[in-house]
Amino acid sequence: MRDGSPVTLYCFAHAGADVSGFAHWRSGAGPGVNTVPVLLPGRGARRREPRTTSREELLGALLEPLADQVADGRPYVLYGHSLGGVVAYTLARALIGRGLPAPSCLAVGASPPPQTASPGHDDDLSDEWLLRFTTDLGAAPGRTLAAPGSLWYRRVLPVLRDDLRLAAALRADALADPDGSLPVPVLAVGGRDDPAVGATALDGWARWTSGRFVRRTVPGDHFFVRGPHAPRLIGRACRMVRRTRLVPGLISGGQL
Repeated sequence: MRDGSPVTLYCFAHAGADVSGFAHWRSGAGPGVNTVPVLLPGRGARRREPRTTSREELLGALLEPLADQVADGRPYVLYGHSLGGVVAYTLARALIGRGLPAPSCLAVGASPPPQTASPGHDDDLSDEWLLRFTTDLGAAPGRTLAAPGSLWYRRVLPVLRDDLRLAAALRADALADPDGSLPVPVLAVGGRDDPAVGATALDGWARWTSGRFVRRTVPGDHFFVRGPHAPRLIGRACRMVRRTRLVPGLISGGQL
């Protein structure tokens, strides 16, 4: 790593989302952090591209550009929210497997670890089930906007369905590896009022690192990514990387 280099923070969104939830992270993460939201195919500016539902498709869409960016050895951190957590984990494994520089930290938010059963099964992901799922998480809009045939219904549910298939595929792939732990510290962040992913589930991420594991809680529900607390916390972790090049030592000092 180069002294004084800003830390690049690559961010991966939750299922069914584009990267708009990270718009305020560019300023919210604070100085010394270059926030780079990574858009998956099939949404936003990449909406005409096929959505990914397998590890091979995900790596085919994201790995090469990311590998080119991290190859110079500058410090970087991966943050994934909900689905984005297992996406970030999968990319970290792939980068390390190529012999490229590892992330200084893997941070996950509101994200069940790979050993957690995926919600629903492939044959259960009907529109009705997905609508109940989003309603339980507090993600569905009002009844009129979420009605069958509405713009939200037609745009969001197909993306959400494929993203849940992707999450299930990535979890299965992680579990198939007898030693899938990463040689980097893992920071797991939970929302105080998250109805879906609690402290016990987040603690399951300790299995996936041979380094230090830390869990922190911030105000908010499952979508605390939209608030100010998560970018402040992750930004502080990034500055520790920039300042000392040794995230585990700083985290063990209780500064997060």
